[in-house]
Amino acid sequence: MRPPVAHHHPAGGASRHTFRLLIVEDEKRLALSLAKGLTAEGYAVDVVHDGREGLHRATEGTYDLVILDIMLPGLNGYRVCAALRAAGHDVPILMLTAKDGEYDEAEGLDTGADDYLTKPFSYVVLVARVKALLRRRGQGAGSSPVHVLGDLRMDTAARRVFLAEDEVTLTAKEFSVLEQLVLRAGEVVSKPEILEHVWDFAYEGDPNIVEVYVSALRRKLRAGLIRTVRGAGYRLETAP
Repeated sequence: MRPPVAHHHPAGGASRHTFRLLIVEDEKRLALSLAKGLTAEGYAVDVVHDGREGLHRATEGTYDLVILDIMLPGLNGYRVCAALRAAGHDVPILMLTAKDGEYDEAEGLDTGADDYLTKPFSYVVLVARVKALLRRRGQGAGSSPVHVLGDLRMDTAARRVFLAEDEVTLTAKEFSVLEQLVLRAGEVVSKPEILEHVWDFAYEGDPNIVEVYVSALRRKLRAGLIRTVRGAGYRLETAP
C-alpha cells in the first residue's frame, strides 16, 4: 500500500489557472516548509517523500512542475527523472541536491532535468526558478512562428523540434537555449545574452552552465550545427 500523499491547496477560489506542483523530497521538514511557502504563493502543492511514489504521482497526475530531490529512498532523483523522460513526460523538473559539482549537475541535466539547485538554497531563488520554468513552459501557448533553417525545424508554439524527418526531444531549458540561437541564426549570441534570456535574474551558478546545454544540443542535433566563436559566444549555422 502506498503512503498517503500530502495535499496543500491555496486559500480562496481564484478563477485563474492554478499551477499544480509536485514536491518529491525525503527531508520532511524541508518538504513541508517548501509546500507551505509555495501554497502561499498561490500554487496547489502535493508532497511525497519516496522516489517510487514520486514517479507514480508524476506519471499519474497532471502537474505543471516537479521539484525533485536527488537523494531519495526507493529510486533516486536521477532515475525518477530519466524514467519520466523515457515515458514521454515533458513536465519541467527542478532538481534539488546536497551535492555540488559540475559532474552531478551534468548528470542531472543528461537525465532530462530542466534546472538544478544546490542545498542550502535561498527560498527566494527557488521561487524565482519555479516561476521562470512555468513562464517558459507557458510561452508555447501563443501564436509563435515555425522557424525552418535547412533541415532544422522549430515550432515554438507546439515546442517541438525536428531534424530532417525525426523529432528531437529536448528539455524545457535545452529548448530555450536553442530558441535563442534560432531567433538569431547566423549571428553570434554571447553566454551572458543566453543566461539573461534563458536563466532567471536570480541565477547564482557558474555561467559555464551554458556550455553544458550547448553540448547537450550538439549531441541531440548535429555536432556542427552550433559553432563556438572563441571569446564571443555561439552561432547557429544557417546552411543545411
